[in-house]
Amino acid sequence: MIAQKAADKMSEKATTKVDEGASPEASPEAAPHGQAPPTAMDRVRMARHPDRPYTLDYIERLFEDFMELHGDRTFGEDSAIVAGFGRFRGEPVAVVGHQKGRTTRERQERNFGMPMPEGYRKALRVMELAAKFDRPIFTLIDTPGAYPGIDAEERGQAEAIAYNLREMAKLRVPIICTVTGEGGSGGALAIGVGDWVQMLENAVYSVISPEGCAAILWKDSAESARAAEALKITAPELLELGIVDSVVPEPGEGAHTDTDRAAELLGDSLAAALAAVRVFRPEERVIRRYEKFRRMGRFTE
Repeated sequence: MIAQKAADKMSEKATTKVDEGASPEASPEAAPHGQAPPTAMDRVRMARHPDRPYTLDYIERLFEDFMELHGDRTFGEDSAIVAGFGRFRGEPVAVVGHQKGRTTRERQERNFGMPMPEGYRKALRVMELAAKFDRPIFTLIDTPGAYPGIDAEERGQAEAIAYNLREMAKLRVPIICTVTGEGGSGGALAIGVGDWVQMLENAVYSVISPEGCAAILWKDSAESARAAEALKITAPELLELGIVDSVVPEPGEGAHTDTDRAAELLGDSLAAALAAVRVFRPEERVIRRYEKFRRMGRFTE
């Protein structure tokens, strides 16, 4: 009971701290004077903006002495996932995130941020190492989805994702997950099982892309804006539905307009979220994490 009250208090402080850094333009519910609030499809476009900060941009600004680890010790290396150890405000932590790449060549090398099975196995290897040495884990999610190619399926893509979900649910250290751009289906969820899940203001999180949904339901990808509204994929909507715990404000017209400020806002939010979840004993965290995800989903008939 004491731990529950402490967590509720810290959670309230975390939300307040995030909100304090927001300008009216950065608020999830506000829009510049004289302009309509962004639509769901507007946020999808911002989440995909080529200048949007990626995992390595945040690592450079928030985590000191970062050392990246490579390979899954089973098949090989996958550059679509960045994983390693560093210090967050002086504390040793593990960081795992998707990386899309900037140039055409880098995007090809990183497979446009769509991981192979070895990427997810590498991520879990680092997270299990973090748990062994009692280090908190931060995950940064930004992917269109797991790579759907035949080679990925041959190497067990579905199994790798499912295995990550199960094992992350059991890790005894604090896990803070942040959707920084696109949260594409199981490819995002495979590093998204945590004690605290948050989204940047203009990030999206969905089981399918708006274009894919429109193609299935209406046989026309041009209906993507209609699908985006129906899917409820934006940060404010998912906060209301209880899928995420907080929304991190973005500077100006989006994180792509000021990477340094976006990182500063994210850093404050990460610190507040970590404080909110570490008041629990490890066994309590595991139970609450499991129950958190079991509660998700609303159904109407």
